[in-house]
Amino acid sequence: MAASSAKPAVAFDARQHLTGLLRSALASVAPAQGLADIVLERPKQASHGDFASNLAMQLARELKTAPRQIAERLVRELPASPHVTNVDIAGAGFINFTLTSAARTAVVAKVLAAGDDFGRGPAKNGRMARRLQVEFVSANPTGPLHVGHGRGAAYGASLASLLAFAGYEVTREYYVNDAGRQMDILAVSAWLRYLELFDEPIPFPSNAYQGGYVREMAEQIKQAHGDRYVHPAEAVLACVPRGGNDGEDIEARLDGFILAGKDLLGEDWSYVHSHVLSEQLADCRADLEEFGVHFDVWFSERSLYDTGMVARAVEKLEKAGHIYTQDGAKWFQSTAFGDEKDRVVQRDNGIYTYFASDIAYHLNKFERGFDKVIDVWGADHHGYIPRVKGALLASGADATRLDVTLVQFVSLFRDGHKVSMSTRSGEYVTLRQLRQEVGNDACRFFYMLRKCDQALDFDLDLAKSQSNDNPVYYVQYAHARICSLLAQWEGDAAALAGAELAPLQNEREFALCARLAEYPELIQAAARDYAPHALAFYLKDLAGDFHSWYNAERVLVDDVAACEARLALALATRQVLRSGLSLLGVSQPMSM
Repeated sequence: MAASSAKPAVAFDARQHLTGLLRSALASVAPAQGLADIVLERPKQASHGDFASNLAMQLARELKTAPRQIAERLVRELPASPHVTNVDIAGAGFINFTLTSAARTAVVAKVLAAGDDFGRGPAKNGRMARRLQVEFVSANPTGPLHVGHGRGAAYGASLASLLAFAGYEVTREYYVNDAGRQMDILAVSAWLRYLELFDEPIPFPSNAYQGGYVREMAEQIKQAHGDRYVHPAEAVLACVPRGGNDGEDIEARLDGFILAGKDLLGEDWSYVHSHVLSEQLADCRADLEEFGVHFDVWFSERSLYDTGMVARAVEKLEKAGHIYTQDGAKWFQSTAFGDEKDRVVQRDNGIYTYFASDIAYHLNKFERGFDKVIDVWGADHHGYIPRVKGALLASGADATRLDVTLVQFVSLFRDGHKVSMSTRSGEYVTLRQLRQEVGNDACRFFYMLRKCDQALDFDLDLAKSQSNDNPVYYVQYAHARICSLLAQWEGDAAALAGAELAPLQNEREFALCARLAEYPELIQAAARDYAPHALAFYLKDLAGDFHSWYNAERVLVDDVAACEARLALALATRQVLRSGLSLLGVSQPMSM
């Protein structure tokens, strides 16, 4: 192996270069295995080199030869490279590569030349196609968003941004559940609170919506229309069956209140219904916008009924022989597709179920031409996956085009104690309250500190602290430190793109360069795995590498060449920090 200190071109890609060397050696050692997948990984210990390949172990079975012997033959056949200083064989047959100093630091020039496009790329072949839809949050507009919705919002928004940066065409969608019983419950809850304002004594149902926001909407209706919607308590209660406060009785009583509202108000019922829907949906939109979460499409569930899509979806299943009638209701044979029991799609009174509209909605997604549909659901919807996919299969759709990611629950902790979050009383902690307490940045970053399918303990005290123990502060502080460095230098940052990088020679600088070089790989892997949490972990590691280097080395030294090389490294680090934080919806402060 010949070595040289020649500086590689800006476009030098170490992984691509080493893959080419191994591919050439493979053609000599095992021509029949020319299509073997060549994997290069970064060793955990710097003493093992910059990259390692297990190619020899992959070939052992086919060649019926010990991996170490294959590795020796591969190394002998490697072409000479001016970018590699050493190749050795470790363990059972790992091939370790050590790059020249110039090759290790070339990423700095690459980052500075690419700017905001560093790490951006066309999507590679894999399980995802080109046009993707990410549907997330999609909470019923029946009250303020809570901290659990916040995690789904942060995850979905970060995932969509990550996929777009990785090269996919992404549509962000919110499915508005503006039809069905839950909206009726919200409407009647506001109407009953409205009647209270006119001294009509009606016992408020314990299973209606309890929050203070319901009283606010009742007051809005009163201010806008006075007593127009007032009816005597006796007339309302006449429609409500008597019963207890448990089980089916309590649900039947609530349905009775809904029936009373519809019967007594007549056409005015639509106003109350529309008012509460528009109020809560507007609040949801505003909350998400303030959180930095934006949607391209707000899709109405009601539109599925108005356009006949729900009826057509059920008819399609019926014609395919997957619907049967029992006790006047229509049932989908969900058990034939892996579900635990069959599911009703149309009740005996002719009303379609939520499941029926969900089938229609997903068929509509595919009709809109998305190559892959990604649904982000709460963990409590796990059992819903097989029935939806089963319905798609039964309808003749390609169910593999639907991926579902589940987001686990969030627990808040203050002073080491778990914060109570009761939804029954309507006193749960809202996303807006959480944002006001710890800030958007801490919310967005802390939500990404666990894989989405793992439960998250959110430490409120840590999120508000200004210390290195706070991960978002730690990462943002690295960005601010670099901004301060450049301000002190007072030079032209653009000129650093052409800085000579030879002065970068110590191991901390090489480690920081290696971390920067991982960014494009990290983007593609995180996009492939729907794992924006991996980006948060990466940014913590990158910030750690920078702080370690910064604390050990003076950057603004008298030696002009050394100063510019170190500033170029710092500037490249800032670029990647800025890129990654932006994808996670976190700001990049210039001072702290």
